[in-house]
Amino acid sequence: MAKSQLEVLSALDLAKTQLYHFTAIVIAGMGFFTDAYDLFCISLVTKLLGRIYYTVGDKPGSLPPNVAAAVNGVALVGTLVGQLFFGWLGDKMGRKRVYGMTLMIMVIFSICSGLSFGHEPKFVIATLCFCRFWLGFGIGGDYPLSATIMSEYANKKTRGAFIAAVFAMQGFGILAGGMVAIIISSAFKARFSSPDFATVGAASTVPQADYVWRIILMFGAIPAAMTYYWRMKMPETARYTALVAKNAKQAAADMSRVLQVEIHEEPEKVEKITMEEKNSFGLFSKKFLHRHGLHLLGTTSTWFLLDIAFYSQNLFQKDIFSAVGWIPPAATMNAIEEVYRIARAQTLIALCSTVPGYWFTVAFIDRVGRFKIQLMGFLFMTIFMFGLAFPYHHWTLKENRIGFIIMYALTFFFANFGPNSTTFVVPAEIFPARLRSTCHGISAAAGKAGAIVGAFGFLYAAQSQDKTKTDHGYPPGIGVKNSLIMLGCINLAGALMTFLVPESNGKSLEEMSGENEEDDAVPSSDSRTVPV
Repeated sequence: MAKSQLEVLSALDLAKTQLYHFTAIVIAGMGFFTDAYDLFCISLVTKLLGRIYYTVGDKPGSLPPNVAAAVNGVALVGTLVGQLFFGWLGDKMGRKRVYGMTLMIMVIFSICSGLSFGHEPKFVIATLCFCRFWLGFGIGGDYPLSATIMSEYANKKTRGAFIAAVFAMQGFGILAGGMVAIIISSAFKARFSSPDFATVGAASTVPQADYVWRIILMFGAIPAAMTYYWRMKMPETARYTALVAKNAKQAAADMSRVLQVEIHEEPEKVEKITMEEKNSFGLFSKKFLHRHGLHLLGTTSTWFLLDIAFYSQNLFQKDIFSAVGWIPPAATMNAIEEVYRIARAQTLIALCSTVPGYWFTVAFIDRVGRFKIQLMGFLFMTIFMFGLAFPYHHWTLKENRIGFIIMYALTFFFANFGPNSTTFVVPAEIFPARLRSTCHGISAAAGKAGAIVGAFGFLYAAQSQDKTKTDHGYPPGIGVKNSLIMLGCINLAGALMTFLVPESNGKSLEEMSGENEEDDAVPSSDSRTVPV
C-alpha cells in the first residue's frame, strides 16, 4: 500500500511540460552529443592513421589488428570503467557535483587526443590510446548521471520521452562527426591535392594529412566546453537532496525556484522516510537482491546482449559501402579522399537509419511503453539478422545488394527504435534514489562489455574460414554467415531477458523502487513483467 508522497516529489511528478524540462534535455543531451562524437569519430580516421604511420611497400597502409583493436577499443574500456566509478560516485557525492567532473575530463582529453606526440608510430599510437582511455572514462560518467538527472527532473507522464530524447542526441553526435570530417577533409583536399596511391604510392599521403585526424578528434571538446557553464548552474535533483542527502529545506527551495511554485519543506516526513529500514538497504544486501536482483539482471543482460549486436555492425559495413560505390578500392584514392568517402558514407547511414530510430522511440515510448518497444526491437533485429544470414550468398550477388542495404538499415533502425534506447531509459527509473546512479552505471558497463565483444570478438569471428581470404593480419574465423546466425540468437536471448525488466510507464520513480510503500512488502506485481 502506497503512502502519501513528499510534496516536492509530487510537484515534479505532476508538473506540466515546461521550459526547464527542455533546458535539462539540452544540457544533458549535449553531453551525449559529445559522447557519441568522441566515441564514433575514431572510426573515421583509422584508415588515415594506417596510411600515415603504417604504409610499407606497394599497398596503402592499414593498422595492424592489435593496433586497430587498441585504437578503437581503448575508449570503450575507459567508458566501462567510468560508468562504474562515476555511477557509484553520483550516489555518494550528488549528481551535480560529479556531472561537472565528467565534462571537464572529456574536454581535456578530447584536446589531448589530437595532440598525441612522437615521430615513431608506436609513440603516437601509445599516447593516443592513453588519451582516449581517459576520454572514455569521462564519457562513461555521462551515462548514469545524464539518465539519472533527467529521470529525477521529469514528470511521470512524459519521463520516458525526456530520457530517450537525451539519449537520442547520440544520433546527432554521430551525424556531426561525419559532417565535421567531410568539411575538414574537403578543405584539406582542395588545399593539398595529390594523386591516388596507385599513381604515386606513399606520396599520395601529403604531410598535412597528419593535421586532419587531429582536428577531427579535437573538435569534440567544443560542444562539451560550451555546456559546462549550464551544467554548473543546474540545481541538484530534489530526489537526491531529499531522499539521499536528507535536506528537505534545500530540496523544496531548489524546486520552488525551478517550478516557480511554493513547496513546503516537510523535514519530519523526509526524516521518517529516510530512516525506515526498507529505505536504507545497500546494493549487496539480501533485501536488494529480493527486491531488485532480477531487475538488475534484466537491465544488465539486455544491455550486454544488445550491444554485442549493435557494435557488430562493422561486420558488413565494408560490404555495403563497396557495393554501392561509396568507398572505392583504397589504391584508387589518396589518404584525404579516403577520409572524405568514409565520412560521407557513415553520415548517410546515420541520416537514413540511426537518427530516425532514436526519435521514433522518443515519440512512442510513453504511449506504447518500454517493455513492448524493447521486445519488438529485439524480435525485429532477430528476424532481420536471420534474414541476412541464411540466404547470405543471395545478398552478396551484385543484383541483390540494394536489398542487402535495406535489410541492414532496418536492423539498426529497430535497434534504435527498440533496445538501444530502452536499455538506457529503464535503469534510471526502477531503482531507489540512493542506488539509482550506481545501478544505471552497472547496467551501462555491462553494455560496454557487450560492445567490446561485438566490436572485436566478432571482427575476428567473421573472418573467412579460408585463411587465404582473411583480412590482412587476421586468423581464420567462422565466416560472416555463421556470425550473423550467432547474432540473431543473441538478439533472441535479449528478447527473452526483457521479461525480467519491469514496465515503468506512467508510474512515479518511488512507486517503481518501492520507496513509497507503506510496509516492507515488495512493490506490487503490476509493476513487473514477470512474477518474482
